[in-house]
Amino acid sequence: MAVKLLRTIRLDPSDAFVFERAAEPGEWAVSGAFLFWDLDPATLPAKARVAFRSGILGVASFAWSTLAVVTEATGADRAAAVETLARHLVERLGAPDLATAQAAAEEEVAYAESLCDHPPGTLVAVQRTTESGEMRERFRTLTPRADAPRDVFRAFEFFEVEEGQGPDETVDLLSLTKEGRA
Repeated sequence: MAVKLLRTIRLDPSDAFVFERAAEPGEWAVSGAFLFWDLDPATLPAKARVAFRSGILGVASFAWSTLAVVTEATGADRAAAVETLARHLVERLGAPDLATAQAAAEEEVAYAESLCDHPPGTLVAVQRTTESGEMRERFRTLTPRADAPRDVFRAFEFFEVEEGQGPDETVDLLSLTKEGRA
């Protein structure tokens, strides 16, 4: 059974600086909002506030990523994500037993799956806020160009330009001030 899930992605090294712990690229991912359900973001340390505002949780490392990418997955991949998340819920958060943790993990992975109603390769970012005491999540997407390879997402592209063929980047400030006086 083919499904689509979120995978962490790193376009630059900033996650390693902005989060207490950064997820490794390529991990299955979930929203991670459940880690903040009973916390006041204003009381969190700076890096935890960044995770609250813009973090997507990597399932394997239980660490944060700014971006995730919609990826095709198998039923076995999905089951492994649920199982890994359930183990973390027991070991790190004190879930009473594995069955309870698996039910919660299943909900989290299903929610992540519901965010994947986009073509594979689509980048996903989250913005979390509290409004009237309630947590709100807004997800934004960036879809790759139609001619981009499926396995590559480029935020920037660089082109080699031969000397004399690029845009003219010189500015004559003196002539601009003279034109302004005329």
